[in-house]
Amino acid sequence: MNDGRYDNSDAAAVAADAGGRAVGERYLFGVGTVLFAMLLWSSSGILMRSIETASQWPVVFYRSATMAATVFAIVALSHRGRVVRAFRTAGGLGVLGGLFFAASTICFIFSITSTTVANTAFLSATAPLFAAVLAWVALKERVRAATWIALAAALLGVALMVVEGVAAGRLSGNLLAVGSALTFAALTVALRGGRRVDMLPSVCLGGAFAALVGLLLAADLAISARDLVLCVVMGTVQLSAPLVLFIIGSRHLSAVELSLLSLLDVVLSPLWVWLGIGETPSGLTLAGGAIVLTAIVGQALSGARRLRPPVGAV
Repeated sequence: MNDGRYDNSDAAAVAADAGGRAVGERYLFGVGTVLFAMLLWSSSGILMRSIETASQWPVVFYRSATMAATVFAIVALSHRGRVVRAFRTAGGLGVLGGLFFAASTICFIFSITSTTVANTAFLSATAPLFAAVLAWVALKERVRAATWIALAAALLGVALMVVEGVAAGRLSGNLLAVGSALTFAALTVALRGGRRVDMLPSVCLGGAFAALVGLLLAADLAISARDLVLCVVMGTVQLSAPLVLFIIGSRHLSAVELSLLSLLDVVLSPLWVWLGIGETPSGLTLAGGAIVLTAIVGQALSGARRLRPPVGAV
């Protein structure tokens, strides 16, 4: 019975309930933000397939230059104009990460124009597993047995798709997709090494490096207005916006949850191209892709079980 006296237990219950709702709302916000980022990211294949006449190097230049300019503006806003300080703080790891990002971008563009979108998407999905091994080498981070098993399974899936590429005359595109995954994994390790500072300038440098390579190697930067618009859309909507959204959403989710949600990009990229222009993956591509996705999901769920608190833990 309430006799008018203040009940601390009631106040604590109300506070706990409010705190629980706040945590739940932040979690849902994180999930929604990352899923939206993956939805935007997955448009890369259909946008690249929509390019009509431009060759790869002009696409590399305009897409990367637009992305670099967009990310530079974001860095300037987030650091209140102290851009030079932001880039200096990123340091040598920022430059190294930028080089890896540029290499990954170039490999991706040449891969997706040399093989199917499904092959590029599935092969690029191996990046987290490669990152675990590179982090073991460079940062001395321990690699769990489950990760080694997942990597071995994923490499089996990669082998199936490479064999398919040989049969279909698309070997170079498949190998470039693996190169994109490896260099993106190296970028991930560089970012992890500099995790105590803002490493967004590293991505900006990556865009600038890729644009410079495109400028130097393109025989001609002439491009149609339609293709230019597509490159600008890729640099801003398809690359920069998802990157920022992913960083925001990642603050409210675990690494395991991020790994699983990121697979939406791998699933949707081939789907949009199939629905849009009828590009159908081969049987070996689907089989290899299924093995890769199963390996990544298994590795992520294994990590979730490892992080689960013991029964009775408070």
